Amino acid sequence: MTTTLARHADGEGSVQVQQDPSAKIQEGALVIAVYGKGGIGKSTTSSNLSAAFSKLGKKVLQIGCDPKHDSTFTLTHKMVPTVIDILEEVDFHSEELRPEDFMFQGFNGVMCVESGGPPAGTGCGGYVTGQTVKLLKEHHLLEDTDVVIFDVLGDVVCGGFAAPLQHANYCLIVTANDFDSIFAMNRIVAAIQAKAKNYKVRLGGVVANRSADTDQIDKFNERTGLKTMAHFRDVDAIRRSRLKKCTIFEMEPTEDVLAVQNEYLSLAKKLSNSVEPLEADPLKDREIFDLLGFD
Repeated sequence: MTTTLARHADGEGSVQVQQDPSAKIQEGALVIAVYGKGGIGKSTTSSNLSAAFSKLGKKVLQIGCDPKHDSTFTLTHKMVPTVIDILEEVDFHSEELRPEDFMFQGFNGVMCVESGGPPAGTGCGGYVTGQTVKLLKEHHLLEDTDVVIFDVLGDVVCGGFAAPLQHANYCLIVTANDFDSIFAMNRIVAAIQAKAKNYKVRLGGVVANRSADTDQIDKFNERTGLKTMAHFRDVDAIRRSRLKKCTIFEMEPTEDVLAVQNEYLSLAKKLSNSVEPLEADPLKDREIFDLLGFD
């Protein structure tokens, strides 16, 4: 069960969504939460990273945490039913469900789940995340999983959509080399800092996406203590792979495609090894304005 209660240590003065302690993902699996500004390419990053982990021989589960439920369609080549919709069909009697009702196999054996979300203006994203993890545990679907990737809605860091941070070992922040993306990244850093007071989640690093240069990201990283773990340029093959509803690993192996594949494999290897957690300090809004875009 997911409950909402006040815990001042977990975001001073805020009301946070708390997960049932028994619904936590077991120790052993590497759990990664992917956040970033809306439209920055989190789903593309998550699905290609899942594919890369699978290429390294890992058993991977990707959980889409967005009412739009398109996180995994490049892995499965289709839009799959969401957990919340399937549960609603059986009046939330989860014992009536079979794993194949809500879990689907994608590229190279990656298992895919779309949490879905409550209707606009009602319910809470944290509840949906909690129900998804609870369902996976009830069906013993996390026991043989090496890597779990949460692909989370936009840059929303409210108590609900920050809920995946309660399960994660590391958070990856996807950003472009522009002010709006870095401004969103700064807020996500603050959210992780708050969650780290009560949960194991730590900052893993930054993924620079759709950017030829990283000068603004580098400037922000140096000031806050962040580090860039991977850099994906604005390569047309990435855009075309999404149009073809497939991962970059299924594209014709041109020079650009191979370069992107190697960068994802490198990121997966870094995350598979011991990642040094980052202790980053978010900036005040005014400080970001003063820091970026001016020489």
